[in-house]
Amino acid sequence: MRRLLLALPFALLPLAIAQAADEHDHDHEHGSLGTHEHGVGRLNAALDGQTLELELESPAMNLVGFEHVATSDADKARVAAARAQLEKPLALFSLPAAAGCKVVSQKLESPLFGDQPDADDHDDDDHDKDAKGGEAHHHDHSEIHAHYQLSCAAPGALNSLDLANIFNTFPATQKIQVQLIGPSGQQGTEVTAKAAALKF
Repeated sequence: MRRLLLALPFALLPLAIAQAADEHDHDHEHGSLGTHEHGVGRLNAALDGQTLELELESPAMNLVGFEHVATSDADKARVAAARAQLEKPLALFSLPAAAGCKVVSQKLESPLFGDQPDADDHDDDDHDKDAKGGEAHHHDHSEIHAHYQLSCAAPGALNSLDLANIFNTFPATQKIQVQLIGPSGQQGTEVTAKAAALKF
C-alpha cells in the first residue's frame, strides 16, 4: 500500500510540468497558437438568408489599451468608451445602407465589463471583488467578445464588409483574422488597416 502512495506524486509530476510549461508559453509568447496576440483580432461573419451574424473577438489591449480590471476613473472611462463604440455595429462594420440591416441582438462580454455582461448597473460589486479579492489574476489575457445578429432586408446588397472603422476606432488593432461564410462559400482571410475591405 505504501509503495502505491509513493508512486502517486510522481504520476502527477509530468502533468504539473506540462501545465507550467503551458503557462510559461502563454506568458512569453501570448499563446503560441495565436489565440491571444496583441494587435490581432478575430472576426467570424456568416450570412444566411437575411440573417447576418458577426462575432468579434479581440484582446482587450487592442480596444482599451490595458487588460486589468478597471479601477481608476480614467480606466473605467476608457472601458465605457470602447463599449459604447462596440454597441454601434452598423457604424463599426460600415455595412452598405442599401442592405437595410437592423440589429436584432447584441451581446458584449469581457472580464473588464464585470462578470455579468447584461447587468450594467449592478457590476460595482464585481469590480470591488476583483480589485480586493484578487480574482482578476485569472484574466491575465483579457478578451473582449462582441456577438451581433442582424436582419438585412436586402442581403443581396451585402457584397462587401469594410472593417476600416474598426481600425480607425481602435488603432492598436493591426490586423483581423476573418472567417467569412456567405453565398459564395467559406473563406478565411486577414485584413489590415491598409486593406480593410473584403467581399462576400
